[in-house]
Amino acid sequence: MVLTDNRIAELLAEGKQLPPDFLERMQLKAAKRGHKEATLSLKGDEGSLFEIRLRQSEIDPLDFSAILACLPPGGGRFLLRRYNGNSHEHTNKIERQRIAPDFHVHEATERYQQLGFSAEGYATVTDRFDNIHSALQCLIDDCGFRRVESDTPSLPF
Repeated sequence: MVLTDNRIAELLAEGKQLPPDFLERMQLKAAKRGHKEATLSLKGDEGSLFEIRLRQSEIDPLDFSAILACLPPGGGRFLLRRYNGNSHEHTNKIERQRIAPDFHVHEATERYQQLGFSAEGYATVTDRFDNIHSALQCLIDDCGFRRVESDTPSLPF
């Protein structure tokens, strides 16, 4: 299944209400293979299912990802956006553009899917975040999220 750029944009824009306890639920916990993780599943205003996932190395705090995925009805996980730390380099395979170790954002594209690459294989360098917490804030700001101001404290970063 290939999602069009229009459908990807619709999923990103779909309203997503953060639960009042989302900060507690997004606390990183020791997981497997040397990484801490946190996951939050939620339903969008149009009924789409989404997942926010945080993953960070226990050794290198700059080896992290803040991920927004869509969970299609038939199962699986489609990564819409991935906000990565600067612990590694990335190459945009179609453009043959190398991104030196730098903070970067992966975006799902129709073009990458059609050519058999990971949907979110295209990435751009950013200076909007420099740690996992500010990456999560960017994800929330960019991807249609809202919070109940009276119930949910502002992000502490």
